Amino acid sequence: MSLALFDLDNTLISGDSDYLWGQFLVDQGIVDKKHYAAANAKFYADYQQGCLDIVEFLAFSLQPLAKHTAEQLYQWRETFVATSIRPLLLEPARQLIDQHRQRGDTLMVITATNRFITEPIAKLYGIENLLATTPEFTNGRYTGQFVGIPCFQEGKVKQLEAWLRHSGENLRGSWFYSDSHNDLPLLKRVENPVAVNPDPKLHEYANAVGWPIINLREDTPS
Repeated sequence: MSLALFDLDNTLISGDSDYLWGQFLVDQGIVDKKHYAAANAKFYADYQQGCLDIVEFLAFSLQPLAKHTAEQLYQWRETFVATSIRPLLLEPARQLIDQHRQRGDTLMVITATNRFITEPIAKLYGIENLLATTPEFTNGRYTGQFVGIPCFQEGKVKQLEAWLRHSGENLRGSWFYSDSHNDLPLLKRVENPVAVNPDPKLHEYANAVGWPIINLREDTPS
C-alpha cells in the first residue's frame, strides 16, 4: 500500500474551484461585481504565472466568509457544488482514484484551495483525507483569516510532512498527480510524480525529466 496524492483544481476537476467560487459569489450578487471579479481574475492569472502572493490572495478570498453566518455560507456552498462543480467531475479521474483504492493505497487530496470549498468536493470522489488551506473558524463564524501554513507550493510539502509524522505513513511508493508547476516542490518529493493535463511550465519540466504525462479530460486530445 502506498500514498496516492491528488491535486484538485484542473486535475480531478476540469476547472479551478477557488476561482469558480469567486465567480459564484459575483453571479449571486453576494460580492461587488466590478471590483471582486477583476481582483479574482488577477489573482488567478498570478497563480497561473507562478507569482501569486498567497497571503494577499487569502486576505481577499476569505473575507466574504467573515461577512455571513456559517449556515448561510453552507447553503450557498451546497448550491455552488451542485451547479458549478458537479459538471466538472471527470470520469477518468474517478477511474484513476478507483485503481488506487483497489490496490489498497491511502488516498488524499492536497490542494491550495481552502477547506471550506474543497471538503465537499473531495467527498464527491470518496476521498476522506484532505490537506488544504484552513480558514479560521471561531465561535461559530469564519473570521476571514487562515490558520497554519497555506497549502501552496512549499506549504504543501510542509503540511504533508506534518501529516506523515502524525499518521505514521511514509512516501515509499508514493504518487502525486498534478496539473500545475506550482506543485513542483511536492512532485519532486514523491516516488511517482505524474503530470495531469499539465500547464506549459510543468509540461516542459515533465518532458525534460521523463515524468509521465496523462490526460484526464474527456474533451481534450491526448
